[in-house]
Formats: sequence, C-alpha cells, structure tokens
Amino acid sequence: MPAQPGISLGELAVRFGCTLKGDPDLRVSRVATLENADGASVTFLANPRYRRYLGRTKAGVVVLDPALADACPVSALLAKNPYATYARIATLLHPAPLVMPGRHATAVIEESAQIDATAAVGPHVVIGARAKIGARSVIGPGCVVLDDASIGDDTRLTANVTICQGVVLGDRCVLHPGVVIGADGFGLAPDQGEWLKVPQMGAVRIGNDVEIGASTTIDRGAIEDTVIGDGVKLDNQIQIGHNARIGEHTVIAGSAGISGSAVIGRRCMIGGQVGIAGHLTICDDVVITGQSLVSSSIRKPGYYSSALPVDESTRFRKNAARFRGLDEFVREVRKQRSTGGASQDGAHPDDNGPATDEE
Repeated sequence: MPAQPGISLGELAVRFGCTLKGDPDLRVSRVATLENADGASVTFLANPRYRRYLGRTKAGVVVLDPALADACPVSALLAKNPYATYARIATLLHPAPLVMPGRHATAVIEESAQIDATAAVGPHVVIGARAKIGARSVIGPGCVVLDDASIGDDTRLTANVTICQGVVLGDRCVLHPGVVIGADGFGLAPDQGEWLKVPQMGAVRIGNDVEIGASTTIDRGAIEDTVIGDGVKLDNQIQIGHNARIGEHTVIAGSAGISGSAVIGRRCMIGGQVGIAGHLTICDDVVITGQSLVSSSIRKPGYYSSALPVDESTRFRKNAARFRGLDEFVREVRKQRSTGGASQDGAHPDDNGPATDEE
C-alpha cells in the first residue's frame, strides 16, 4: 500500500512538543492562512487581530495557544509559542531544494579557488583566486565571489549576490538577490574643499545562521573588519556602514541605515527605516521602533522611539509650528525660574495647559 502524503498530527505533536486536540492520524501536507486553509493544511494563530477567522477556518490543524483550544473548531496543536512552532512545521513541510553538486559550464572559476565537491555553482558565476566554497553550499546564478573570500558550509547565495575580496561568510547563511558584501565604505577625508578617498583595508566577517535580505549592502571596514554576529537577521534594502558591529541574534527591518563604526548589541530589534548615527553604542536587548533616529548611545535595555506619527494635516502643521518655538519657550521658562517671577497674566510658566486647535 503506497505511503500517504504529508505527515500525521500525532507525529507533529511528538516532534515539536505540542499537545494535540484532535485525530492523531489526520495528515497534513502544506501550510495556509486561517481564511484559505483546507483539510490538508496547517495554519496558526498568534496575532489577536486574526482571531475573528478562527471560528470559521477549515484547516486540518491550527497551531495556537492553549487558552484558545476551546474556540478552535478543528484539530489543534497547542503550543506556548505558536508562531515559532508553526515556523518549524512549515520548514518540515516545505524544505529548501536539495543541493545538486556541480559546476555550470558557464561559470568562470580561478584555478586556485577551493570548491568543495558537494557544492553547487550555478550559471554565469565568477569565483576569484583563492576563494573558498564550503560543503553543500549553493552559489546561485550570476553571483560573484572575489579573491580570498571564504563561504562556509550549507550557505546559499540565491542569485546576483556579490561577495567582495576577503569577506568571510559563515555556515548556514542565506543571502537573497542583489546583496553586496564588502564594497568600500564611505571613507572620505576633507582637504581644502575637496574629498580624498580613504583606502578601505578591512573586510567583512559574518557569523553562522545569518540571513540577509534582497539588495542589502554591508561595507568593508576602513582598517579593522565590519562584523555581523551569529544568528543576525537583516531585512531588504538595509545599509550597514564600515566598521559597524552587530551582535548575535539581532534583527533589523527594511530600509534601516547603520552608520559607520556603530556598535549594536545582542538580541536587539531595529524597526524599519531606523537611522543610527555613527560611532555610538547600543547595548543588548534594545528595541527601536520604526522611523526612529538614534543620535546618541543607548546604554539601558528597553523600548525606544522617536519621530511623529501621521496626523490630520491641519493639526500636524500647527504642532510643527509650536515645535519650532519650543526652544524659545524653554528659554523663557528658565528665565522666569531664575528670577522667581511669573508671567504677565500672573500664571506661572509651568501652568500652561495643553495646546488646542483653536490656539
């Protein structure tokens, strides 16, 4: 009798340490959303915003918190961290393509390059002198690995990735299309109204289990190396300047900019479009919300924000005008405090109530 497709709920429960509510022999073979799942699908509920879809889902099984077990109309895998458990199940059901070792006929490879026999080198790849490619790694179409670069085991360069001279990339990394690692940093010295290029002599060192999103760029160091720690996850279109250091298991969302020589600690979460100035330090376990500007060091773990959220245009313009006058107002308050006086209407400067639209 041929084997049935997919995997049973009983096996999933045992493998991932879940409590199963439902038929252990039911089999699932794919993932789907709560709204669109069918009887052969796994889905999950982690965000309360999607709770409204739970009662009418037709999924084979839902991964969710034990507190929601009674609200689930189908089989459930109960887990303390539903999203992480779902991620592991999805990886099992939808594994990465198998590596097919070999070198495409159009690849250009220097004789001194060292490429493991189990690695795959795709079409139109260029690999420079003394470069090293580890076991089971995949160098996808159009990638360039320049002289003396080193790529670890089980690492995947998907397509059109550029690894510049001397870059060191660890094991089990994933680099998405258009990533550039090790281009020159923005090092310029002013001289009588002109700019002199400062040679960028360092490299980039990237740890294990790092994922780098499409079109993200990481500059080489000016003298010492730019360093990306183990487990760091970078979204698309991030710029990381020369000599920056990012600690282990930090995540950075899209379009963030990290200036040169900034040091970011471990387990930090940096939101989208955050700008971090150069030569400052952010300690471990810091969360910075989207579009914030970090212009000084952060030395205490916690949540940090800046910038103004969107508002109705008329009110925003009024508040912007008041903000421009804030410095003058503070100076007046300090003057009144230093003289012990009161304002002309008899009220103390600190007694001013909140501004209104009518002001």
